[in-house]
Amino acid sequence: MATVLPTTMDVSTIAVETPINPPKDLDAGALFVLKSKGSWLHCGYHLTTSIVAPVLLSLPYAMGLLGWVAGVVWLALAALVTFYSYNLLSLVLEHHAKLGHRHLRFRDMATHILGPGWGRYFVGPLQFVICYGAVIVCSLLGGQSLKYIYLLCRPNGGMQLYQFIIMFGVLLLFLAQIPSFHSLRHINLISLVLCLAYSACAAAGSIHIGSSSKAPPKDYSLSDDRANRLFGAFNGISIIATTYASGIIPEIQATIAPPVTGKMFKGLCICYTVIILTYFSVGISGYWAFGNDAQGSVLSNFIDGDNPLLPTWFLLMTNVFTLTQLAAVGVIYLQPTNEVLEGFFANPKKDPFSLRNTIPRLIFRSLTVVIGTTMAAMLPFFGDIMALFGAVGCIPLDFILPMIFYNVSFKPSKKSLVFWINTTIAVVSSALAAVGAVSSVRQMVVDTKTYHLFANV
Repeated sequence: MATVLPTTMDVSTIAVETPINPPKDLDAGALFVLKSKGSWLHCGYHLTTSIVAPVLLSLPYAMGLLGWVAGVVWLALAALVTFYSYNLLSLVLEHHAKLGHRHLRFRDMATHILGPGWGRYFVGPLQFVICYGAVIVCSLLGGQSLKYIYLLCRPNGGMQLYQFIIMFGVLLLFLAQIPSFHSLRHINLISLVLCLAYSACAAAGSIHIGSSSKAPPKDYSLSDDRANRLFGAFNGISIIATTYASGIIPEIQATIAPPVTGKMFKGLCICYTVIILTYFSVGISGYWAFGNDAQGSVLSNFIDGDNPLLPTWFLLMTNVFTLTQLAAVGVIYLQPTNEVLEGFFANPKKDPFSLRNTIPRLIFRSLTVVIGTTMAAMLPFFGDIMALFGAVGCIPLDFILPMIFYNVSFKPSKKSLVFWINTTIAVVSSALAAVGAVSSVRQMVVDTKTYHLFANV
């Protein structure tokens, strides 16, 4: 008989005699940064900020690489697969919590389920690179957004991109000192509202321009060159997959106060409601309005050379919403780095706000932001690098490992539907990761002509 996907009720019946307790002898990183005090609402705020970020403004460009049918289908399929994947990850975490092993970190989960080598040498480093890379990208995008605002106010201004990246870094430096993941709950609620706001502005702006006399010619055709069309399609697939990526699902679930059963699912419902409202409205309206001319950020299409196609106040408002949410996204992706650093340098037996723990926290978090800001200023083409990281990092963490974790933990029958769904997703995602990596490297080679340090792009 086929094994069906367990519900949270099924999972809660496993080892009911074992209480759900966090591990004893927690290190300072888990104890101070990953405090388990949140509700399912807070979980929804964290999930939304970790997934719904200004990178969604690149969806019209990604759809231009795929075309109407493939673009919409992959946009919907990626949403379905990631919701399923994150729910599986949550069920596995709940299952092991019921057995007395509540995992607070992705690497702990991998270590317990697959062995110490997986956590120490694969999942841990991969997650760190992805999350810290996201911080660098947020600094770069924040600087570009500030520069956009500056040029709207002073079209002939002479300030360089790296100066705006440093300004954004100062804001991030301040927010990075917020002590724990749970402390971000109110900021992430504001972030949720902001992503709805700038997505609505982006969709409304696209529709207005696309239906006006200023509308550019709409070309939805794909490249005539088969190689360019193929590599472009895989780049589009990688971009859309990366926009759905989180990479910190266990850490977010760790912020929930026990018992955790069912709370993550409610949080995911909040997050994916926002995703449906934002991703599809921006992706479809932007591609409809600009076709193959859709740029890496659809907001760039709102200016034709030096000529704004929308009122300046509207462009300013949209970019302020985007800029502010980028700060929240950057801070949430700093949490895995903060947790690792506090695990090394803080003393779990001392108060988190004691002088012994406050000074190292201030020093190392500040140093982390300074290094990330410097890299963003030096490498304004870091988005190309992150496309590669997305293929080899985000897809394994969010599309492949949850399937493996579930099959290893629950051991569904090889004749069951859930086993074959999970196996198929893992195999197809592995192939997409490999091809996406090749496509990303090819794109980096193509773009090398424009690469130089501290470029004012």
